[in-house]
Amino acid sequence: MELAGLGAYALFFLNLVGIYAIMALGLNMQWGMTGQFNIGIAGFFAVGAYTTAILTTGPSDNWLGGLNLPFLLGLVGSVIVCLPIAWAVGRITARLRTDYLAIATIGIAEIIRLFFLNEGWLSNGTRGIPGIEKPFGLGNGGYLIVVAAFVGLTWLAVEIARRSPWGRVLRAIRDNEPATAAAGKDIARFRLQAFVVGSCIMALGGGLYAHFVGFVSPEAFRPLYGTFLVWVMLIAGGSGNNLGAMLGALVVWLIWSSTEMLAGLVPTALIGSESAFRVFLIGILLQIILVSRPQGLLPEKRPPMPGEHRR
Repeated sequence: MELAGLGAYALFFLNLVGIYAIMALGLNMQWGMTGQFNIGIAGFFAVGAYTTAILTTGPSDNWLGGLNLPFLLGLVGSVIVCLPIAWAVGRITARLRTDYLAIATIGIAEIIRLFFLNEGWLSNGTRGIPGIEKPFGLGNGGYLIVVAAFVGLTWLAVEIARRSPWGRVLRAIRDNEPATAAAGKDIARFRLQAFVVGSCIMALGGGLYAHFVGFVSPEAFRPLYGTFLVWVMLIAGGSGNNLGAMLGALVVWLIWSSTEMLAGLVPTALIGSESAFRVFLIGILLQIILVSRPQGLLPEKRPPMPGEHRR
C-alpha cells in the first residue's frame, strides 16, 4: 500500500512538473531570450485553462459550455483564444521596460483572474468548472505520457527558435537594443512576436493543467502559483537555457512539495501560516542560488553561428 501511494504521488508530482516546465519555457522565450519582464504569467495560464474547460465540458446551466470538443481541439482552442489577448497586451505594453512592464502585466493578469471570478455566466464564478476529463479515459500514468510529449514538442520548438536567425535577433535585443535598432531591426515587432509566442505556450500549459486537475477556479491562478513559482523555476534552472528551464521546474517543484512536509513539522505559533513559511523557504533557496550560481543551474550557452560547426 505504501509503494502504491508513493507511485501515485510520483505520477501526480511529475505531471505538475511537466506542466510547469511548459510555462517556464514560455517565460524563457520572453525573459531569457528577449529580456521582457512579464509578471502576468497567471493571466495567460488562466486563459488557457478556462478556454479548454469551456470547450471540452458538457452542457451546463452554470457556465458557458456544452461543446464537448475533443482534448486536442480544446488545447488548440486555448492557444487560439490566447493569441489576440496576448497581442493586445503586447501592443499596450510594447514601449514599457523592466519594472513598468512588470507592474502593467501583473495588473492585467489580475484583471483576467477577476474577470473569470465575476463573470459567472462564463466561468461559474468562485465555484469554478468541474468535470474536465482526461483524454481517452487515461489515469495519471497515461496522462504523464501526454504531458511529456507536449513538453518535448514545446522544448524542440523553442530550441529551434532559439537557434534560428529570429532567436539571434531576440538575444541581440536583450543584450544591446540600440545596436540592434541601428542594424535595421524592428525592435517593437520582434518584442511583440516573442511576447505572443511565450504567452501562447503558457496558455497551452493552462489547458494541460485543466485536464490534469479536472477542475478550474480563480483560486488556482493567484500570482503565487501562476507567476512567482514559474519565475523561481526559470531563474534557478538557468535563464536563457531551455533545458535549464525544465530542470528548474523539477528542482523547484520538488523543493516546494518538500516544504509542505517541513512546514507541517514546525509549530504554527512560530511560522504564522504554512503557506507563508513555504514562500519564505523558496525565497531562501532563490537567494542561495543567486549568490552561489547567479546564472542558474544550467547557464545559458550561445548556440553556434552558421558555419561554426564546420571549422
